[in-house]
Amino acid sequence: MKLVVLGSGTSIPHALRAAAGYWLETDNGHVLLDISADTPHCLAREGLDWANLDAIWISHFHLDHLGGLAPFLFGSRHAPQTQQRTKPLRIYGPVGFVDILEAIDQSNDYRLLQQPFPVELKEVEAGNEFELLPGVNSVAFSTPHTKESLAIRLKDKRGSVLVYTSDTGFSDELAEFAAGADLLLTECSFPQNKPVKTHLELTDAMQIARKSQPRMLVLSHLYYEWDGIDLAAEARKLWPGETIAAFDGLRLEF
Repeated sequence: MKLVVLGSGTSIPHALRAAAGYWLETDNGHVLLDISADTPHCLAREGLDWANLDAIWISHFHLDHLGGLAPFLFGSRHAPQTQQRTKPLRIYGPVGFVDILEAIDQSNDYRLLQQPFPVELKEVEAGNEFELLPGVNSVAFSTPHTKESLAIRLKDKRGSVLVYTSDTGFSDELAEFAAGADLLLTECSFPQNKPVKTHLELTDAMQIARKSQPRMLVLSHLYYEWDGIDLAAEARKLWPGETIAAFDGLRLEF
């Protein structure tokens, strides 16, 4: 698998960090993990084949994770790059995301689902097992962030495993869900003194790493409190495994 970080930041505007979006390449296709308002243009900036994207995963309904879906579909409908496309685009998300998309669509008759290609919308509940792509087994897991928020565990035919927590508070059960991942992509919103329980600070994230023991840990969703701090160096004080501080444009193979 290959991962490209499109947005390592949050909803707060930042000169160097766009809001959440992650491009995942597998032998069976391309998946977008979350799609902030920044993401569509980040896809183009990184030179990725967005017009042939196979699937989109929506983790929860906060705008820095969902807000780019409607603009992406609006752009795809008119883009010259998609006019000859025939394969479907599959969009997965928590129960209720279809109602949100339809409300936006009907607000100005955008016709977001009237694409040159089929669009399939699939709602997922915690515990569901499904194929995000053919041959890529996927499991959803409820996280302590919002009532609908879901982490996802992906395993391809080669046996490579990626776990994406998206936004979450600390949870021992989440650490168990992520156990043994080749790459654990998790939030680490704050260095310390987090203002809410529904996000992670560094000690939380590293406790999850100690329990789950991923081969590689990528920390993302970084608020401006991280500016000027060597996140990876601080993480090594708490867990000896490989920890990477996400940045926009980061590319990894695993």
